[in-house]
Amino acid sequence: MGVYRDRWLLDRAVYEPGRAGHYESFYQRANHPERPLAFWLRYTIFAPAARPEMAVGELWAVAFDGETGEHAVAKREFPIADCHFARDEFDVQVGDARLGPGALSGSAGEISWDLRYQGDESPVLLLPDRMYAGGFPKAKSLVPLPMARFSGRYTVGDRVVDVTDWVGSQNHNWGSQHTHRYAFGQVAGFDDAPDSFLEVATAKARLGGPLVTPWVTTLVLRHGGREYSLVSMRRAMRARASYGYFHWDFATGDDSVRISGRISADRDDFVGLRYGNPPGGYKYCINSKIGTAEIIVRDRRSGRSETLHAQHRALFEILADDTAAGIPIRA
Repeated sequence: MGVYRDRWLLDRAVYEPGRAGHYESFYQRANHPERPLAFWLRYTIFAPAARPEMAVGELWAVAFDGETGEHAVAKREFPIADCHFARDEFDVQVGDARLGPGALSGSAGEISWDLRYQGDESPVLLLPDRMYAGGFPKAKSLVPLPMARFSGRYTVGDRVVDVTDWVGSQNHNWGSQHTHRYAFGQVAGFDDAPDSFLEVATAKARLGGPLVTPWVTTLVLRHGGREYSLVSMRRAMRARASYGYFHWDFATGDDSVRISGRISADRDDFVGLRYGNPPGGYKYCINSKIGTAEIIVRDRRSGRSETLHAQHRALFEILADDTAAGIPIRA
């Protein structure tokens, strides 16, 4: 299965103190089993290339509420000296916020959290194993624990939200610069297939200077006791995808299967975020965790098709260089 299937390696920090030009995030997210509620909590290192001594730890928090349309957003920054990102185990601290195996706690702005999580699914890789160790692409992303089950609570101001068996994931990404452009999606449990998991991305990566790759789409679907891993660069370049600010269509496959789908969300389901880019400047992300997904899985040999649905349970993000989507930047 490859060295990068070992969760111990996946959860340790890549960052070395003093490294120039690096970002790294450990984020957790989950959805209410029935209502359009979700949380996204992100523990991040940001080290600018020009001034690595100015590295900081960041706490990001979003509490999505699709019932009221009011999503709470918060961010805090701390000197890197007040943070801890262990390189030999999964042990993260940003200010007084903690994250490790099975638990996370902290606060940012009006949002605070005290959560536990568990799961036994094997990691999901959205790139071929070998590409996690090399210099290309400059941004890496994987899921050490898909189908994680969260319990505990989070608060938004005076409102307490109890969390009982919300399903989501524990994730890790890092790199020397953010991906040039991308659409990114994830579903942890479909309405009609609660044990199935999807991770998909359509992206362009920067090669150097003005040069960028063609569009590529990688996809992993676990469904019906099988894993469809369509992440080779040959498959990724042959895949088809297109997206706008609030919808995304994609299709990929191999000799045995064709997987196509659409992920979408209403404008009001997004929040806008500004990410510092280690080489300089910013990237702008519109971010939703309460989108809708429809995935069609067709067996090429039998011709049989199955359609999976997720209503207000899909992660959906778009990254760009501008704010043309018109979503207000909240953090």
